[in-house]
Amino acid sequence: MGRPILVQRRGKGSTAFTCSSSRFKVTSQYRGYAPGSTMVHGEVMELIDDPARTGLLVRVAYEDNTEAFIPAAEGMYIGQRIEEGAGAKPQIGNIMQLKDIPESFPIFNLETRAGDGGSLIRSSGSVGFVISKLGDQVIVKLPSRKIKYFDENCRATIGCCAGGGRLEKPLLRAGNAHYKHRARNRWWPRIRGVHMNACDHPYGGKQHHGNTTPKGRGGSPGQHVGSFGSRRTGRRKR
Repeated sequence: MGRPILVQRRGKGSTAFTCSSSRFKVTSQYRGYAPGSTMVHGEVMELIDDPARTGLLVRVAYEDNTEAFIPAAEGMYIGQRIEEGAGAKPQIGNIMQLKDIPESFPIFNLETRAGDGGSLIRSSGSVGFVISKLGDQVIVKLPSRKIKYFDENCRATIGCCAGGGRLEKPLLRAGNAHYKHRARNRWWPRIRGVHMNACDHPYGGKQHHGNTTPKGRGGSPGQHVGSFGSRRTGRRKR
């Protein structure tokens, strides 16, 4: 019996390729959800650099003696006063429901379902836009340029997620790349499949390199090499 190829071992989900959550500092999500709740004020107490995330977090202390750790908006600072709930103003860092956010406003940390604490548009520098409103649905343009419908009671933060210039500075040396990937237990350095042996990768061996047939997203981990679930194939039109 042959040895499983690397992509199959990665897809298995063993501890060799999963990030150790013991290095993560906090859990980031909105405070408890209460539909129609009145506006509550909070104050930014601390900026947190969590290795589990690309952007900064802020610790917000609310006036009702509760705390929450949420992704920071670009421009937030310690001591800033923010608002959350019905009646909040559409200003940087404020948390509002989609039905209260004006059209064309930038948002991030968007909830998929009302009350889930925020699950979309959370990476550094990412931003979405409220396009329009249709009944009890709100149309949002995601960073992937996809247009998606959300419930009007889903919450989002006004602004852009902090840390947008993270990729502008080059790594300069392999040691920096090593520690960057080690923080999340990523596979690095990444070797091309055509340079592997035939037993290690579908593209391996001395000849017959590559596979031009794109695979679907529902295949086994061993099929997930090359262009699987690709948005487009072939040469890009000029």
